[in-house]
Amino acid sequence: MNKEYFEKYSSLTIFIVMLLFFTLVLRIYQLQILKGDQYREAANSNKIRVITLPAARGIIYDRNHVPLVKNESSYYASLTPETKNIDTAGLSALLNLDEKKLIAKLKKGESYRFKSIVLKEGLTFKDVAAIEARRSDFPGLMVEPNLTRHYLFNSIGSHAIGYIGRMTLRQMQSADYDNITPETFVGQWAAEEFYDKELRGSAGEKIIEVDALGRQLKLIGQTKPKMGNDITLSIDIGLQEAAEKAFKGKIGSMVVVNTRNGEVLALVSLPTFDPNDFVMGIETDKWKAMHNDKRHPLLNRALQSAYPPGSVFKPVVAIAALEEGITDVNSGTQCKGSLEFGKYSFGCWKTHGDVSFHKAMIESCDVFYYEIGRRLGVERIEKYARMFGLGTSTGLGLRHGVDEKDGTMPSAKWKKKPEKRQWFLGETLSASIGQGYVSVTPAQVAQMTAMIANEGVIMPTTMLKDGNINNNMAKRLNIRPESFDVVKNTMYAVVNEERGTGKDAKSSVVKISGKTGTAQVIAGRLKSEKQKARFRDHAWFIAYAPSSNPEIAVAVIVEHGGHGGSTAAPIAKEVIEAYFKGKANK
Repeated sequence: MNKEYFEKYSSLTIFIVMLLFFTLVLRIYQLQILKGDQYREAANSNKIRVITLPAARGIIYDRNHVPLVKNESSYYASLTPETKNIDTAGLSALLNLDEKKLIAKLKKGESYRFKSIVLKEGLTFKDVAAIEARRSDFPGLMVEPNLTRHYLFNSIGSHAIGYIGRMTLRQMQSADYDNITPETFVGQWAAEEFYDKELRGSAGEKIIEVDALGRQLKLIGQTKPKMGNDITLSIDIGLQEAAEKAFKGKIGSMVVVNTRNGEVLALVSLPTFDPNDFVMGIETDKWKAMHNDKRHPLLNRALQSAYPPGSVFKPVVAIAALEEGITDVNSGTQCKGSLEFGKYSFGCWKTHGDVSFHKAMIESCDVFYYEIGRRLGVERIEKYARMFGLGTSTGLGLRHGVDEKDGTMPSAKWKKKPEKRQWFLGETLSASIGQGYVSVTPAQVAQMTAMIANEGVIMPTTMLKDGNINNNMAKRLNIRPESFDVVKNTMYAVVNEERGTGKDAKSSVVKISGKTGTAQVIAGRLKSEKQKARFRDHAWFIAYAPSSNPEIAVAVIVEHGGHGGSTAAPIAKEVIEAYFKGKANK
């Protein structure tokens, strides 16, 4: 019985197994052969996508906590990289994109995995509605969110604030931008670039499964974005605006420094630009106009332009002469309108007659400074100029976007280096009045003025509020207080005495001390106002206030502005008064 039972049920088991196997084979045949294409298409229609969740960029504030920027939502059209047989003509029409450019973007995105191909940025709500209405015609087409920037004061302060945009090739190749997705906006100029790491935060990611139309089926995983840090610049946007308006359309630069902590209160470079034009990619016509503009609005003149300082260099030469015992307050000379040296004649802007140390400064007599420059020698002139930070970048150069110039502080050794050229005494005479090879940036001159105002305290300049609070870098120059007293008394007279070349800066609001400068662009005796505009002298003025207890120092240059006293001094006065009036109203 056991044998018959076993044989009976063994046969049944074999039959059942064979039946199941046959059924499985039929099912596999059905799935892979009969309906293979259908199921393959269905499987391929479900994709894994990684969506970047943009991090909110930190806000940039001015010193009074006024926001200078705000983050704004934006949208861009993208396509899943696996999308095949796309109707490029129809898609280019929908997105209002050139078809050739669209095809190039698609080709570039063929190597992407999981990440979408960005097709068009800065979509309007009308664009978004049109894309959503036709999503079924273009499988894989998506509208994705992003965050961008709006600059609240438009062109005001743009050379200090900067702007953001897509990564450049240089940035993509830099380790500073590792793990930054292509669609992330990064700093491209000034503070936005210099403090980019602090501002940009870190993007998050959302991993989802989508269908053929890009619709989310389920969330697989997510990491939240981390917002960037806010920063507070040292500039006062109200003072910045007043400074830019004070130029009244003239080309030039101004740097205003707090003498007590080195904070830059205003950094002006004119003409300027609107950073909002760059955020989503500047329009071709605007870029061509800006690029071809002979006034160079993208040039940061405060840091990137080096000019001969002219007579604003004389306070440094005067201090050097006092320290070295070359001259004193009782020294004098005779100015006949020029100094004859060999076969050359070195001119003065007018005949001053008998000139004392005091008169030489307030009337800006070149002959007096030729004489003390001759006795000092170029090596000692260079030594003191470098002590005051001239010929060396200030450190305000905001990284790659704004490469700060060093300028030139010449010497016999400097001239001999490149071509083994000889230094001539006549070149020393030119250097003693801030001409010849001497060139400086407005930022350096503002720093120099602050050092004179605070009697030799070396305070590093900074673009961040409270940037030097915990920084014990301040030192004092090894210069006698008596030398500063003498020079500061003459700078007070430049503005406040009737004969002073800077009398147009005299104020009823606050006592101002200063020095005018008129820097030659080309050599010659023809008066500046009779020259063609591009050959006219540059107009300089340096100042600090209040004279007795300085708070701010100012350096102004107006390109081809002529005389410093009549052109640059009134600008400085207007800005200094705006500072103190603003302070009184707080």
